Formats: sequence, structure tokens, C-alpha cells
Amino acid sequence: MNTWTMKFTLDSDATFGRGDGVAGLVDEEVQHDLYGLPYLNGRTLKGLLRAECTEILYALEQAKPDQNRRWQDAAQHLFGVHGSRNAEIAQMRVSDARLPADLRAALAEDFRVLDQPNQREQKRIATLESLTAIRRQTAMDAETGAPQKETLRTMRVIIRNTPFEAGFGFATAPTEDDLALLAACVKAFRRAGTGRNRGRGRLHAELYADGQCVTAKHFARFEKAVHP
Repeated sequence: MNTWTMKFTLDSDATFGRGDGVAGLVDEEVQHDLYGLPYLNGRTLKGLLRAECTEILYALEQAKPDQNRRWQDAAQHLFGVHGSRNAEIAQMRVSDARLPADLRAALAEDFRVLDQPNQREQKRIATLESLTAIRRQTAMDAETGAPQKETLRTMRVIIRNTPFEAGFGFATAPTEDDLALLAACVKAFRRAGTGRNRGRGRLHAELYADGQCVTAKHFARFEKAVHP
């Protein structure tokens, strides 16, 4: 049985926000686990891949309408039908995107030998700070170019070049078309996190099966179908 994984590395700083801040420190904090390791929620990640899929299907509808039904079926297998409880249930499950497993295991061992809660908290903070940085931004006055009052915001960002990996599980074995479309979505997935439309969160992603990169292999099938 194949084990499917998506791995991506940040090409720019990113904020995988958790929706709140830390009083007196940052207005927007990144999602991180009890060890201080940042991660991207699986539901959010799947939503980002779904959004890329929607864009691909729209482009196909315009350029290759004869291919539309075929790839719509594959999209429903992967992502289900958006917004309908009674529609087909998605066959693909996406885990949280986390740092590589060997790093997490080593850090968990470090935590295991710490006896005191304050030691664990200090370790968590130190780990988080080693993988992130604080960025400040403010709105500028359009006429004068000066910073506007009371617009300074502080955001924690995950430092570029940080690697992540997320697992894909399938309720039933994916078809060749499912994997071809998934590879296209992975190739199109290039940004994530807060501010991704303003330059943050650039990334490069690849699809893996049993530890081997298979993006090109499966994307070739999609490419051949739409560009025969």
C-alpha cells in the first residue's frame, strides 16, 4: 500500500496564523504545537489545494470543455462536492503539515527528560523562536508617505527554507486521473498563510509516494490529456 505525502519548503517567510495574538508580544501568532513547532492545519491545507483545483478546472472549462467532465469526476473523488452534505464524500484526507518526523521525534525526546513545567515552557519558547522571527508593518499615508498613527502591527513569521510535510490518506485507492489531478494541484500550490497575496508564504511543493518524488510522473498524465 502506497504512503502518499506532500513535502514543501518555504521560499519566503510565512505566517500560518492561528487567529489570535499574544498580548504585548504579537498581534498575530503562528500555529504551533506543544513543542513550539509551527504547523499548517490539515483542513486549511486541503482548502488551499481545493482552491488550486478550482482554478485548474475553470481553466479547463474555458480551454478544453471536452475534458471538463473527466477532471470534475477526479476532483469530486479527491475533494468531494463543496458545500453539500448529501453529495459525494471526499476520498482524500489531508493531515496537518508539520516539520519532518525525525526532527519532531528528536525534540520530543528532549522534552521527555524535562521534569518541571517551567523547563518545558522555556524549551517550547526557545524552539518557537529558533524557527520564527518577529516582523512589524504599518500602513502608510497615500499622500505624505508617512506611517499612519495606530496602524503598527506585529506578526510572527516562520523563517524561509523551513521544510514541512503532510500525509494524504485515501478511503479507496486513487485512480490514475485522481493522482494526475492531485499532482497538478500540488504543482500549482505555491503560497500559503496570512499575506500570501502580498508576497509572504511562497513555497515549492512536491508529491511523494513511499519516499519517492512522483510529481512529474503523475503530472505527465494530466499534461498529456490536456495538451495531446
